[in-house]
Amino acid sequence: MTDIQAPDTSSPPNNDMVGGPRRVVQIGETRYTLLGTAHVSAESAADVRALIRSGEFDAVAIELCDSRHHSLTHPDALGEQDLFQIFRQGKAGMVAASLALGAFQQRVAEQSGIEPGAEMRAALEESRNAGLPLLLIDRDVGITLKRIYHNVPWWQRFSLFSGLLGSVLSRQQVTAEEIERLKEGDVLESTFSEFAAESQSLFVPLISERDRYMVLRLAEDAGPGRYRHVLVVIGAGHMKGMAEQLEQPLPADPTPERRLLEATPPPSKVWKALPWAITALVLTGFAIGFSRNTELGWQLVAEWFLINGALSAAATLAALAHPLTVVATFFAAPLTSLNPTIGAGFVAAGVELWLRKPKVRDFSTLRHDVTELKGWWRNRVSRILLVFLTATLGSAAGTWIAGFRIAGALFGG
Repeated sequence: MTDIQAPDTSSPPNNDMVGGPRRVVQIGETRYTLLGTAHVSAESAADVRALIRSGEFDAVAIELCDSRHHSLTHPDALGEQDLFQIFRQGKAGMVAASLALGAFQQRVAEQSGIEPGAEMRAALEESRNAGLPLLLIDRDVGITLKRIYHNVPWWQRFSLFSGLLGSVLSRQQVTAEEIERLKEGDVLESTFSEFAAESQSLFVPLISERDRYMVLRLAEDAGPGRYRHVLVVIGAGHMKGMAEQLEQPLPADPTPERRLLEATPPPSKVWKALPWAITALVLTGFAIGFSRNTELGWQLVAEWFLINGALSAAATLAALAHPLTVVATFFAAPLTSLNPTIGAGFVAAGVELWLRKPKVRDFSTLRHDVTELKGWWRNRVSRILLVFLTATLGSAAGTWIAGFRIAGALFGG
């Protein structure tokens, strides 16, 4: 069993240079210094630099995952991706949410004069300069979002994520309260904080699971005896939970538990079967209509095409799609709604991408453009994402409305 000693509260020699909260935990021969940082604070960045330059540490662990680390070191990473593959793999919604969070972060930087995550950049630079191993211990942000989505009741999901995007996109001025929340957690945590405080189903995947996950990653990558002294740079909101976890016996093999925290529940069989069931019901409705009266059958088919096509086309028009994209969506949506393997959004985005291929400047200005609402329409990259999302929503609305119209015509008396 791991030899766990009581927390070591002794202060390192450079205590006068560091003002941020710290907790020190000694496990066997390895000391872990947890530095609680504010994600919008020049002082926190200075604390990180001072501690690493002190020469006390032989490893640095930070609250970043691989994808956030890549975004931090390659801010224009989206320009390196194939947009068509993003739509094909069903990642458009995640990319749009990431852009919205990035827009919030950019506005905070412009208004406060401090880039959120400055302390993480300081850790990256100083660990590289000192030749120290850098350990990325946070869970992937995409997995966290998925576990939040699956953990909250289905009736709260729409309000939660619409509230997330709405709060990020609708206010041009970031309030003092929002900046204060960023001092306790990162952009993701501060955005959900008003919900998390009152929702255990949200608090668990957002905060407590990540506390445990980061401790398990420390046990894997910087377990007792591997390093002498590890600096752990985390948001102040995680310090208490992680310290308590470290003070408990660590599992001999942390990997199985860590993988459980990375798992996302498979889609419900009901939700997977629902599109096929809707297709079967609509086709059955057409068949019943034609069996009663040929004129009724063609009326149902016409209503299906007009309602579904018109709503999807109108939605892409609202996204300022190319006129040919609007026309293509009008004809594609009624057909894709009867084929669950392909969506109207995929077709609309593909046509828009072909007609208005983003230019280099669209990728270079993307992060700045999405900080204001009109910028989402002005930039070709973000507008293609909007075309995808609006066409998808328009087709979904058209499917349900047209479906009820068919049912009413057949069984409404």
